[in-house]
Amino acid sequence: MSPALLFPLGLLALVALAIPLVIHIARRTESRTVAFAALAWLEERPKPRRRLRLDELWLLAARLLVLTLLALWLAQPVLWGAADTRPVVAIAPGIDPASVEVDDDARRVWLAPGFPEIGAGPAPAPTTELVSLIRQLDAELPEGAPLRIVAPAVIDDADAQRPILTREVDWTPAPQTRAPATLEAPAPPRLTVRFDAEGEAAVRYLRAAATAWADEGEDLAFEAAAADRPLPREAGAIVWLSASTPPQAVIDRVRQGAAILTTGDLRLPVDDDLRPVWVDAEGAVIASEGRIGRGRAVVLSRAPKPQDLPALLEPDFPDRLLSLLAPPPEPTRVAAADHAPLTGAAPYDQPPLDLRPWLALLIALVFAGERWLATRRARGPAP
Repeated sequence: MSPALLFPLGLLALVALAIPLVIHIARRTESRTVAFAALAWLEERPKPRRRLRLDELWLLAARLLVLTLLALWLAQPVLWGAADTRPVVAIAPGIDPASVEVDDDARRVWLAPGFPEIGAGPAPAPTTELVSLIRQLDAELPEGAPLRIVAPAVIDDADAQRPILTREVDWTPAPQTRAPATLEAPAPPRLTVRFDAEGEAAVRYLRAAATAWADEGEDLAFEAAAADRPLPREAGAIVWLSASTPPQAVIDRVRQGAAILTTGDLRLPVDDDLRPVWVDAEGAVIASEGRIGRGRAVVLSRAPKPQDLPALLEPDFPDRLLSLLAPPPEPTRVAAADHAPLTGAAPYDQPPLDLRPWLALLIALVFAGERWLATRRARGPAP
């Protein structure tokens, strides 16, 4: 541990130490002359030279100490390397802490926002930000503090890759207490197509793709009409096969969260640069994607015709079209045993221990002592 001052210029306040010195010199205990008769018979002699003398030294010392501590407080004293390096055991909410064996010198905290101490209050509810909290806890702990994490058997908010921390972690998955819930695949969107005379030939390929999406016996989630036909209210996946720019009503629907598929000849008000999302075997970009408000715009670089886009005739075209208009969510559920954190992240700078709260308490105590010395009844001159 090493002390330091974050604002050394605050020590300039030490010049205020001259104030109590001047006050005590100017307000010395004055002697009073008492006349009596015998003075008439004494010879007049030179007055003795008076020495500089300070009265009430304890009161002066208290005042000087208060000003010194105030100047030190203004300089913002801190203590580097004073962080708690005891082992930490972080337990995910929903796991019984009594089932986790912990050393006596280890701190037990909940893997929840604020990392509350276990036993200091009610147990927090399970969180959906477990991986983010693990990274935060690793960043807040000082370098060298051992960390053990007791995670649930299944993590529901896992990232695409295992988290990378600054230290090796004792990763302890809890036993599986219940069967994991089954996630149902999202239903394919309803395909809404608007076309003109030139784009009408591509409609049958889109109808075939929508037919492949539907289960046997289900109604076909497909609707195609001329470009001047208004969109249905529930339109979420739009294909615009017209040489004219989509009207403002279509753009507004995309801004609200819908997806639109168009060709590269049209200019759409995308919020950012387009990024490739479909590349052929030779590396040529077939489709790019951009954001429009809360929605997405997918732009084909080729006309949707078999001679320009042979993928229309491929067996996987329905799946490709579905991934463009309604990309599946990234997988977030993983077994904790397969998601243990890696090491290699750079350590974070730890904040120093701020000494000003303790210094403020000391200033208050010394000031109380100074007030007692200044207001007590028995105040006599210094000897």
